[in-house]
Amino acid sequence: MSTLTTRDVVVVGAGVVGLSVAWRASTRYGLAVTVVDPAPGRGASHAAAGMLTPVSELQYGEESLLELNTESARRYPAFAAELADASGLPSGYRTCGTLAVALDADDRAVLKDLHAYQERLGLSSSRLTSRECRRLEPMLSPAITGGLHVDDDHQIDNRRLVAALLAACERAGVTFVRERVERILVTDDRAHGVRLANGRDLSADQVLLAAGCRSALIPGLPPEVVPPVRPVKGEILRLRVPPVMAPFLSRNVRGVVKGGSMYLVPRADGELVIGATEYERGHDTETTAGGVYELLRDAHELVPGVTELPLVETLAGLRPGSPDNAPIVGRSSLAGLVVATGHYRHGILLTPITADTVAEVLALGTTPEIIRPFGPDRFETVAREVMA
Repeated sequence: MSTLTTRDVVVVGAGVVGLSVAWRASTRYGLAVTVVDPAPGRGASHAAAGMLTPVSELQYGEESLLELNTESARRYPAFAAELADASGLPSGYRTCGTLAVALDADDRAVLKDLHAYQERLGLSSSRLTSRECRRLEPMLSPAITGGLHVDDDHQIDNRRLVAALLAACERAGVTFVRERVERILVTDDRAHGVRLANGRDLSADQVLLAAGCRSALIPGLPPEVVPPVRPVKGEILRLRVPPVMAPFLSRNVRGVVKGGSMYLVPRADGELVIGATEYERGHDTETTAGGVYELLRDAHELVPGVTELPLVETLAGLRPGSPDNAPIVGRSSLAGLVVATGHYRHGILLTPITADTVAEVLALGTTPEIIRPFGPDRFETVAREVMA
């Protein structure tokens, strides 16, 4: 069996998390990095909408995640500019703000409670009447009952981001191996590489496990260090706004529709992204008629003109969820193994801070304070107790 050697790090998974850490580790710290993935950038990163909305997407009970989300959003402008320079490609970063709107009185009460919660946490958002919402976005339905405007919640084109990260990694000398990882190699209580599906072994001083919802499926690790991630299916639609109908929307629109939530994300190039359903259905990635219907139905309630747009793509992706809906990032208790997975709804948003902090863990062995609450050890302790 042949063995290839990479001096420093092998990264398992080439979504935005794995790619961004590989780029940072290579350019900032000079590490020799190899990324292993049969189809770089084609997983959840390809199916995302790219909303950078730590305030608009705030969930009750996730206060501990808020600091991480807001700090990553703060780093995005510099990150995107540096990436564009490094890759020679646009990053797709766009400052546009986000408008959350309510369809009926009950939905308006939901936004009212959310606004009060945001204010208690010191976050900035403005309550608007229906008329004020429609003044910002004239295509909105007269039926909406009010909304919240968050001026600092923006977006990035996730597919441009992936393309830029791939190009930046290649320019930085990151090696790509387009193969499936069959197992992580562990000897004498240390991770020291991976075995590929073609039978070859790839050795490294450290392994970064960044395989999204597949991170728990790769054999070889002791049970207590397997990250407890699960796939959460989300369906998403992409439509095209003809030039004669532009501008259709000028900012992200989040909708609360009869208790449910959805979003519309307008791209600068005329694409409109609508999403996203959430289903706990294992690794199923089929797009369903029901999911497409629900998204178009709710989008039409908020923006009636959406049904006049050409539908160009339907897609389902798998978000990597964790038991507490927060990322799992940092050094594991297994020597040589670093983890960056479980980002759930915030993988695109958390890309800059994950890149910065995990690259530091790999290169310097230190764990930045901001990611300490999200380390793998919070689940490893539970796993050991269960097995005891």
